[in-house]
Amino acid sequence: MSAESTTRSLQDLIDATPDMVEYLYNDSPGAHSRGRADLTPVRQEFTNWRDEQRSWRETAVLFDQSHHMPELIVKGPDAKKLLSWIGVNSLANLEPGRAKQLIGVNEHGQMIGDCILYALEDETYELVSSMPLLNWVEYQIQTGDWDVTYERDNNTSDNPAGTRKLFRYQLDGPNAGAIFDEVAEGDVPEIGPFRTARVRIAGVECLVLRHSMSGHRGYEISGPYDQGESVVLAAILEAGARYGLLRAGAKTYYSASFEGGWMAYPLPAIYSGDELRAYREWLPADSWEGKFQLAGSFRPDRIEDYYVTPYEMGYGKLVSFDHDFIGRAALEEIAEHPTRTKVTLVWEKEEILKVMGSLFDEDELPYKYIELPVADYGNLTHRDEVYSLDGELIGLATKVGYTINERKLISLAMVDLDRVAIGDEVEIVWGEPNGGSRKPRVERHRQVRVRATVAPAPNPAPAARAKATA
Repeated sequence: MSAESTTRSLQDLIDATPDMVEYLYNDSPGAHSRGRADLTPVRQEFTNWRDEQRSWRETAVLFDQSHHMPELIVKGPDAKKLLSWIGVNSLANLEPGRAKQLIGVNEHGQMIGDCILYALEDETYELVSSMPLLNWVEYQIQTGDWDVTYERDNNTSDNPAGTRKLFRYQLDGPNAGAIFDEVAEGDVPEIGPFRTARVRIAGVECLVLRHSMSGHRGYEISGPYDQGESVVLAAILEAGARYGLLRAGAKTYYSASFEGGWMAYPLPAIYSGDELRAYREWLPADSWEGKFQLAGSFRPDRIEDYYVTPYEMGYGKLVSFDHDFIGRAALEEIAEHPTRTKVTLVWEKEEILKVMGSLFDEDELPYKYIELPVADYGNLTHRDEVYSLDGELIGLATKVGYTINERKLISLAMVDLDRVAIGDEVEIVWGEPNGGSRKPRVERHRQVRVRATVAPAPNPAPAARAKATA
């Protein structure tokens, strides 16, 4: 019998589990559809991921985001005050027609999660994605004295209704603007970056966020779920056919973050500390927090070694001390002495060929397979050790991805500020210790060190080339 089936809360699971790192690394089932195709109805590929990747650089791409992201609606006189108390970033200028990235931390300034926050009309706010952060917000509502109401609409695989309230499509690429202009009815307002507007498409009122994953004029479009595929999506695809629009599957979608430099899903820093015990007792054992799946060459003994701050994730510029929030005192200290920063690690071609070539070695186990376009052999939190050429551990790399637009294999990483610079060579430890773990997606393999070159994150070159072709 699994640990989850014999316990009621996350704290119960922790108490019944001798080693949470061991459990999450080896035995957790995984919570997200990124590594589990059985958790989403979205196809893995519509054509092939290579052409689908090219479409966001050369023509236009359509991603279906309707099923993998949970959502939370918060409404009422205290809604903005509540979200400001939770978020490290300033909401002073947040008003209807704007959106922000909301970042939440614990009392020690360590990340719980981040999501997109829409400001709607009538003191209403919509939070999209990041189950850990949405859980944290709901907990604050239930245990605090806030004059708000809320409504959850979980991702399809965790939704009791088995469906969603809203569809959500991402239209992107150099021709995305022309397609949007064609399908939007009437006088369409000019929508600035990270601004929103109400627009009618095929007679359906949609909420549109100007947001790009590829450096172009992209749009995230949402509306009533039952009018999504047959009405709004059909209209976009019909217009897009004249502009080379391709639908893209889950494989391509999860590879899009590498060019943009976005690191998804840190392990929420909630598994330890007496101050968070009540929260762990509130969370169910089968919540995402109880099902995260750790992976990679980094295998510490302490779960706290997975915790990160907004500065390590590249969010330092979004932290604002113009308001009081959970974790403010800790982040004020961390801001004075940040330790790590986000970078891109570009794998050397010869190293990639060495790893892939080991599949043909007859006398030894191969190195860990590099799955394309995304090599993430956990389910949410992949961490690989990064070393300087003189053998010092200087950081951690996250999932690995290939972009055919750049012909590069990339790891996004958090590295020590004082021991690495742009252009330096480093080594990534690829593969898990002791020949692999018990995770079903991990085969027996050898570890190997591969060389990579440090580049900025986000890397400006892909975005510059994207704009040049628009």
